[in-house]
Amino acid sequence: MNVQDRIQAKRVAVDHELKRLLREDDSPLFEAMRYAVLSGGKRFRPVLLLCSGECFGVSLEMLLPFSCGLELIHNYSLIHDDLPSMDNDDYRRGKPSCHKAFGEGLALLAGDGLISLAFEVLAGAPVAPALYPEKQEVIREISRAAGSRGMVAGQLLDITLPPQELTEERIHDLILKKTGSLIVSAVKSGAILGKAAPSEIQAIEEYGKNVGLAFQVRDDLMDAVQQTASASPPRPNYVFVVGREEALKRLQEFVADAIQALEKASLRSEELRELAHGLLRLEKGD
Repeated sequence: MNVQDRIQAKRVAVDHELKRLLREDDSPLFEAMRYAVLSGGKRFRPVLLLCSGECFGVSLEMLLPFSCGLELIHNYSLIHDDLPSMDNDDYRRGKPSCHKAFGEGLALLAGDGLISLAFEVLAGAPVAPALYPEKQEVIREISRAAGSRGMVAGQLLDITLPPQELTEERIHDLILKKTGSLIVSAVKSGAILGKAAPSEIQAIEEYGKNVGLAFQVRDDLMDAVQQTASASPPRPNYVFVVGREEALKRLQEFVADAIQALEKASLRSEELRELAHGLLRLEKGD
């Protein structure tokens, strides 16, 4: 298989496992959880985790619970971010957002259910006793990335920073927390489970930070036109801070820096390179 086919095979494996994890019952709560998770999405973060772990010799079977736990956390965050009290988005992945389809109360609970299930999956991931310390470190890493020093902190900045106060430094901080934290934790988790050397973990973290920045700049480039035409107050957007041409230049630089980080540590993964290069295609992410 070529590199795109290998990446797609990983997406299919993640989707299959997510469906299994969410089939528990037909209650309205699980219906809303399934609606949020199984209505599309490119599975970027779980595939990054699988590709990183594979780079360090870890099997897909062992990595899959960790990648799905991470994706459940990501989808909980999307439900909550779309709420009227946050980003107030009516659509997600071309469909009504969860609170539009099920009401705000049930959507809020669906997000709660997903994050609880995520940590149940992470805690229950089967690993050999020799890997118990690495499993504990991965759960700690993902918890930090998702919490008040990572993704949640980034969302706070997203809803509180006035556009006129944004600088490039502040929007970098916002992106690295809200978007980049789970992306970094994805690639770090694979490396940790593969017992990577400290220098390799440092390199994969640098890759993840640059991929996180590139991911959000790519999305901001696509969102900028829509926000400009909107009557509502604009949300923080990289394009509004540096301009479209400079944002395009920075996108290319972030992708190049991500790949260079892999090369410096001699981490040869066609899939990690392709996932970074793919961000140069202006397609909406998730």
